[in-house]
Amino acid sequence: MRRVLAFYKFIPVTEPEARVEELQQLGEQLGVVGTILLAQEGVNGTIVAEIDSLDAMVRALEQAFGAMTFKWSDLDQSGIGFHRFKVRIKPEIVSFGVAGLDLQKTGEHVDGARWNELLADPEVLVIDTRNHYEIDIGTFDNAVSPDTDNFREFPQWVEDNIDPAKQRKVAMFCTGGIRCEKASALVAQHGVEEVYQLNGGILQYLEDTPLEQSRWQGECFVFDQRVSVNHDLEQGQYRQCYACRHPLSKDDMQAPEFEHGVSCPFCHSSVTDVRRQQFRERQRQVRLAAARGEAHIGVTQSKDKGS
Repeated sequence: MRRVLAFYKFIPVTEPEARVEELQQLGEQLGVVGTILLAQEGVNGTIVAEIDSLDAMVRALEQAFGAMTFKWSDLDQSGIGFHRFKVRIKPEIVSFGVAGLDLQKTGEHVDGARWNELLADPEVLVIDTRNHYEIDIGTFDNAVSPDTDNFREFPQWVEDNIDPAKQRKVAMFCTGGIRCEKASALVAQHGVEEVYQLNGGILQYLEDTPLEQSRWQGECFVFDQRVSVNHDLEQGQYRQCYACRHPLSKDDMQAPEFEHGVSCPFCHSSVTDVRRQQFRERQRQVRLAAARGEAHIGVTQSKDKGS
């Protein structure tokens, strides 16, 4: 049985280049697909394989980087999450663009029960640190959206919208917790007195919180072919526009602006004729690859990948 494994850890990695070939070879030997990012600040990855292979990757990762939290989830019915395996070196394991953050001084990590209390507290500013296309399909009650296209826009939003003299309590959440490590460190550095973050992110909350106690509304966007998961962490109803990557409901795919692989109601007006032709050619190549029984590389890439 193939499953999805997601993980991250902020830890000084003095020579990430030395780890790349070792992890790449191991992953290929084990039949793993997905991506692992390495940077001097740590490691971040989402990979797919048979359970025995993933167990072997877990052992290798913990040997290299120490103990960390791993999140397991099921694939969609196709059994495919990614088409290839790649270990990459990046300046950051999640792009933020803020130098000098002290990631040892993040927000207080809270569980689902405490999170529900924070959501009910009128003095707490609750911020969804994800991007607008993720927030569009689901979020928590009363959460504020920064309306960003990319996580690198979040620091400027904090600068423009959070006054520590007025917002003394701020609680933040993201998909799996990694973006909140940086976001909460930034908000604390900005001078907010009490900073909280949802431990393990939305995915951990959905796993731990009974539906009757849940404050989550909608579905949760994920960065693989499943596109979204519901409260039971099963594949949701959404698919994805290959042009702009926005998640699409069944109604969106019935709209006249929707053309598979070319445009959708969210990007139709901004896609140029040249780009439409390029997207149509890409879809032609995808169909040809499918007819040959091959996977067309690049179809499942998502912008601002992260959790």
